[in-house]
Amino acid sequence: MDIIAFPGIRHLLHWIVNNQAAIIQGAFNLIGALIIFSVGVFISRVTSGGFKKLLLKRNVDKTITQFCTTLLRYALLAFALIAALGRIGVETSSIIAIIGAAGLAIGLALQGSLANFAAGVLLVTLRPVRAGEYASVGSVAGVIEEVHIFSTTLRTTDNKMVIIPNGKIIAGEIINYSRQSQRRVDITIGVSYRSAIAEVKQVLDAVVKSDPRIIHSKGHTIRLNEFAPSSLNFVVRVWTENAAYWDVYFDLMENIKNALDEHGIDMPFPQMDVHMHHAAVPRPEAVQPDIARAG
Repeated sequence: MDIIAFPGIRHLLHWIVNNQAAIIQGAFNLIGALIIFSVGVFISRVTSGGFKKLLLKRNVDKTITQFCTTLLRYALLAFALIAALGRIGVETSSIIAIIGAAGLAIGLALQGSLANFAAGVLLVTLRPVRAGEYASVGSVAGVIEEVHIFSTTLRTTDNKMVIIPNGKIIAGEIINYSRQSQRRVDITIGVSYRSAIAEVKQVLDAVVKSDPRIIHSKGHTIRLNEFAPSSLNFVVRVWTENAAYWDVYFDLMENIKNALDEHGIDMPFPQMDVHMHHAAVPRPEAVQPDIARAG
């Protein structure tokens, strides 16, 4: 076959001969880009897999674990792709700018949801509350049912389901009543000023010592705490297991009242004294001249 008869092929061969260095460099760049991307794919799989195992080992929620590992994997793939494109001579600064602008737009549009998601990740990672625990979150108190990515479900003592965005939980105060195995019971008792302090302390001490649910090894406190307007206020502080807190609290209240009644110790309550003053009533004859002058 005569190549001269095909001018297109002749020009192509002429161009290949004259641009051998550029063609070889381009081939090396293409091979390098493929190697970079392949290594990036391998690193993304290994890194995301190891990160997933780490999160599962720390008992992180499966949904959050899957989301974070997927996000990490695709972020590494995007980095490898940009590096590979840069290797073959593609201007990557514009691609990075487009990705940044798109990320900014998405972030502004979903800033509330992203804030709740970030708060959910912190809740699952730091675990200030767990499912089954009784906690006070802001102005709501109840048993934690579930901690989701964007919100937390809480059940109040009167069996209401409350769903709170995770962003509000992280931004406010969290009081966990179930985390510690033991709690202190604080009770304030008011008695009459006529009561003897030593006798009141003796009666309260007997009530406390008679309750086996109280942890006596940790000691207890029975002291005069306040000179109130109409009573002497004593504070009673004891320790008990967390599960028995309310039973101990209510039983102590009842037992203390019964014991004080048995020993004749009064518990005062608010009273009001009303004083009646008789005003002088003017005599009729003293009022008539004034009425006449007015007429």
